[in-house]
Amino acid sequence: MARRRKQGLTPEDREIWDRVAASVTPLPRASLGPGGGKAALLSSAAAEPPFRADPPKPDGAMPPAEQDGPANGRFRIGISARPKPPRHDLVPPLPDRLAAATPGVDGAIQSRLKRGKLRPEARIDLHGMTLAEAYPELVRFLHAARADDKRLVLVITGKGKHRDDGGIMPTPRGVLRHQVPHWVQTGALAQIVVQITPAHFRHGGEGAYYVYLRRRR
Repeated sequence: MARRRKQGLTPEDREIWDRVAASVTPLPRASLGPGGGKAALLSSAAAEPPFRADPPKPDGAMPPAEQDGPANGRFRIGISARPKPPRHDLVPPLPDRLAAATPGVDGAIQSRLKRGKLRPEARIDLHGMTLAEAYPELVRFLHAARADDKRLVLVITGKGKHRDDGGIMPTPRGVLRHQVPHWVQTGALAQIVVQITPAHFRHGGEGAYYVYLRRRR
């Protein structure tokens, strides 16, 4: 049986090969090491780790979470939210606001009021009244006291309590206690009242107010 004759490169293949070979920079022989280029290529291929494709992700899978700690402000599942600093802009209680208000009387009278050393010249008890009942009674009382040249009067409101009147929300505690200062500091009553302050404990404490009236002209 006759041997099959090896077929050489065609002129076109030879031309392509020459152009490819001309564009390649040959490695120095010293860098190839013993065994020449073939051994160097084999050792280089053995040093590189095999390529591994990531396993396919199921549909709807979430991307891996970013390695971000809570310090950068981003939220991550499994990390508790940083607590917010406490706020200090809450409105202080009404008695504290009235006590801190600029007094309308001189220092000596204000000091005696705080110590309960001034005796009220008249008093009215609004405790147990509704807002609709209490307001006209308070207006009549203050105008009558001023007409009699009285200066310091006592308005008793009571401390109030929670009441369930059948509505969606119960009546808040101390409605009159919070409403009376608003009444005497606004509208027509503000023209005859110098100041209102919480009463001393001997005159009712948190359930009453001193109302200091303007002098008639």
